[in-house]
Amino acid sequence: MSHLSPSAPPVLERYYEILTGGGDAYGRGEDLRPLLSERLEFSGALAGRHTDATDGFLHGVAGFIGAVQSIDVVDEVHDGGSSAVLYDAVLPGGTVRFAEFFTFDDGRIDRLFLHYDGPDYLAKGGR
Repeated sequence: MSHLSPSAPPVLERYYEILTGGGDAYGRGEDLRPLLSERLEFSGALAGRHTDATDGFLHGVAGFIGAVQSIDVVDEVHDGGSSAVLYDAVLPGGTVRFAEFFTFDDGRIDRLFLHYDGPDYLAKGGR
């Protein structure tokens, strides 16, 4: 994985370490849960928009972690309460570009909006 810049919040460094750590290390998301708000607001191309989505997100991200081979950070922007990260995820069938927009509350991810081409992701081995 290309590392985030030093200006990235520590919670995001850990988040991306988990995303690239593999399915066996992920388990049921025990290491990811403490990084997320108890009432995470999530929006994604395949999942739609959900409030109070922490448990659903933990379940859904397992498929991504099981498929992703590496992540290459293209660009990132951070301020005191939010971040945006643009990256390429290498999947078994090719590369898919993702953009994630985060807001934070008390050092945890409170809102996560994920943008990508859903059909392309599935066609390249995403699950």
